[in-house]
Amino acid sequence: MSAPETQSGAAALDDDERDFVRSLILADPGLVLDDDRIVRVLIGAQPQRARNVVDLRDRLVERMEERLQKLMRTNRSVIAAAYENVATADRMHRAVLALIEAEDAGAFLRRLVRDLPTMTGIEEARLCIEADVDAIRAADDLASGLDGRVLIVPEGMIGHYMHAEAGHAEDGAPPPIVLRRCTEEREIVFGHVSPSRSEALLPLDLGDARGLLALGAADPELFSPDQGTDLLTFVAGAVQRLLIRHLGGNPPG
Repeated sequence: MSAPETQSGAAALDDDERDFVRSLILADPGLVLDDDRIVRVLIGAQPQRARNVVDLRDRLVERMEERLQKLMRTNRSVIAAAYENVATADRMHRAVLALIEAEDAGAFLRRLVRDLPTMTGIEEARLCIEADVDAIRAADDLASGLDGRVLIVPEGMIGHYMHAEAGHAEDGAPPPIVLRRCTEEREIVFGHVSPSRSEALLPLDLGDARGLLALGAADPELFSPDQGTDLLTFVAGAVQRLLIRHLGGNPPG
């Protein structure tokens, strides 16, 4: 025998079925609160059920307020990140303009390795240039005030360093930009005493030689592999062109 129907044509529930449905809703109110169709039907229920509808409405309002607060927190985070990205881009653009305005190679190198970190809010910048040498040496003879921040390194060392912790075989092509946390190998570029905990590695094609601009940050999350590299690609392109202009396409050996 089929269950009796209500005036709306839906099958009426017996007491056991009502208890079962009630237990489901009590166990997981989201079954009702997350279903817009059910909520609309309940809100439009008959006056004699008004109290139950009001109670359910309160729960629905609470749920919507929670969602709204979560959305507002997410929006604030997105806006803060956007402002930080704009500020970072502005600092980088100002730094590149300062590099372009350098009158000679010495001024350019000092601004690159000594002033750029201050202008962009990082801790360190190092310039490495490959040459036919047996060991790493400071290129302080290029200009005063470099303090070992410009290095002449053996051929192949840049590729080795960029591949070392990026998970690539050394005979493969390195990625255009590497962002990662620093490990012990940072001593090769930044020295034995370094505050850097993350680094951005910008390879440079100097024509007759290969170069590397290494940026180091104390914040271990500042340079992360999941970040975009468009801005750093722009910086690398500008530095590469300015180096070729100042060094005349013949980097020191």
